[in-house]
Amino acid sequence: MAKVVTFGEVMLRLSTPGYLRFSQARQFDATFGGGEANVAVSLANYGIDAHFVTRLPKNDIAEMCTAELKGFGVNTDSIVYGGDRVGIYYLETGAVARGSKVVYDRAHSAISEIQPGMVDWHKVLEGADWFHWTGITPALSQGAADACLEAIKVANEMGVKVSCDLNYRKKLWKYGKSASEVMPALVEGCDLILGNEEDAEKEFGIKPEGFDAEKTGGEIDQSIFVSVAQQLMKRFPRCKKVAITLRGSINANHNTWGGVLYDGKTLWQSKRYDITHIVDRVGGGDSFMGGLLYGLLAYETDQEAIEFAAAASCLKHTIIGDYNRVTVSEVEGLINGGGSGRVSR
Repeated sequence: MAKVVTFGEVMLRLSTPGYLRFSQARQFDATFGGGEANVAVSLANYGIDAHFVTRLPKNDIAEMCTAELKGFGVNTDSIVYGGDRVGIYYLETGAVARGSKVVYDRAHSAISEIQPGMVDWHKVLEGADWFHWTGITPALSQGAADACLEAIKVANEMGVKVSCDLNYRKKLWKYGKSASEVMPALVEGCDLILGNEEDAEKEFGIKPEGFDAEKTGGEIDQSIFVSVAQQLMKRFPRCKKVAITLRGSINANHNTWGGVLYDGKTLWQSKRYDITHIVDRVGGGDSFMGGLLYGLLAYETDQEAIEFAAAASCLKHTIIGDYNRVTVSEVEGLINGGGSGRVSR
């Protein structure tokens, strides 16, 4: 069984019921989520030996969180403890022309105060096939960025493949450093990069020619992203593959969805999905990443890997919560044409 280690922040997710606005809500639905934890849950559902590393306080909320992760089969033995609080994010789900809103309450969370040396990365990464992180982690604090870089360097030293979801979040870079200053040193150690056109532009000044995300109308010419992938691979020579998610936003409930994977020579394109009724899009990119890592580990071709990633993420859009609660057989069923929504008896 392949072993994948992910590192980042997991938060308490408080979402308004249904499509209520924050001003209407008198209660919130509570669960947990976070980019790297979401990837770990996806992989555990697919039968991968998934390990999640973070820093949490010793309190009841943190115990709730680890119990939930363990329930999905995620190994939490390498979590380190300290600090005073679990980060929180509030979610208001949008509808039609009204987009969703996220409010963060994660200042001074336990992981934002992590420092290099707190995690024994040689021990954690022993026997691992992949190490995965996202651009959210180094956005939290200098200490989190330094700890992430420490992990990447150890993974490179140990021959563990490293993947990164660029995940640019403008609301998070508040400690005096910008993404363009911090991210390059970390991405230099990556074998696989996942992102979209905004991530590449905001973090590295890389953008596709002739593309405007605001004017796609749900239709995207996938071939134009070859330029983004080529520029990323030239900037970061260690990178052997670049994946790009393709979201066409018609409105908050209706998106088109797919992805491409470029290996330096060939652009592998997934099937395009028309998601006409989105239940919850939060975690969509993470479910794509989890599906891609599984696909690269389990299948023989890049085409199969990118198809699995896109289909897994398509299914995630139908599930409430950050986590993608689907199985390999369900994803393969969608790939093979089983997307009618008929009752399975």
